[in-house]
Amino acid sequence: MVPMSERTIALVTGANKGIGYEIAAGLGALGWSVGVGARDDQRRKAAVERLRAAGVDAFGVPLDVTDDASATAAARLIEQQAGRLDVLVNNAAITGDWPQEPTQVDPATIRTVVETNVIGVIRVTNAMMPLLRRSAAPRIVNMSSSVGSLTRQSGTAAEQAGPVAVAYSPSKTFLNAVTLQYARELSGTNILINAGCPGYVATGLNDFRGIRTPEQGAAIAIKLATLPGNGPTGQFFEDTGTVPW
Repeated sequence: MVPMSERTIALVTGANKGIGYEIAAGLGALGWSVGVGARDDQRRKAAVERLRAAGVDAFGVPLDVTDDASATAAARLIEQQAGRLDVLVNNAAITGDWPQEPTQVDPATIRTVVETNVIGVIRVTNAMMPLLRRSAAPRIVNMSSSVGSLTRQSGTAAEQAGPVAVAYSPSKTFLNAVTLQYARELSGTNILINAGCPGYVATGLNDFRGIRTPEQGAAIAIKLATLPGNGPTGQFFEDTGTVPW
């Protein structure tokens, strides 16, 4: 077995199920060592065991993206395990409670969604940044959604805009903007950061109403995680190409 020091090291947040699990499985299939980030101990352990049974070099990373101490502890664990981090996939997200029509939403719902979907990404990314800077080819992938596209939200393609959701959809718009700001700050470094849309995937977030499989949804993250050194940064992608901001 290739020692961890010679493997590509990745961390996937929210990796105990759904798209996150399939991202971890896909990266593991490349021979990478993959940290399964999840806050639920039992689900995280079960996911790691399942991945290992499939031949993936997986390890558990206790991680609540809404908690500063948890993010710091996760970075410390990865440093102890591998000494660096090559790829960070910020996948953990929530939809929030309903209703989400602007005239009916509870403002607390918006705060909760933004705390996970936006601030959580910043929190984890910043905690991992010292480890990413030690990598020869660091990549950051922020899992967004086409419903965060202002172009699509303001257009006529309702099937791309999704339902009226003043917490979830704008949280992805916010995440896209945050991705751009990181790309601007990291310009000139070897860190590539992009946003990816998995499409309408059948997961617990939508009560499994989606039309794509988690494996299909994971494909864009795997593609962005494996970009070459001259690859794009500060862009928003789906399987068919770029998504308009």
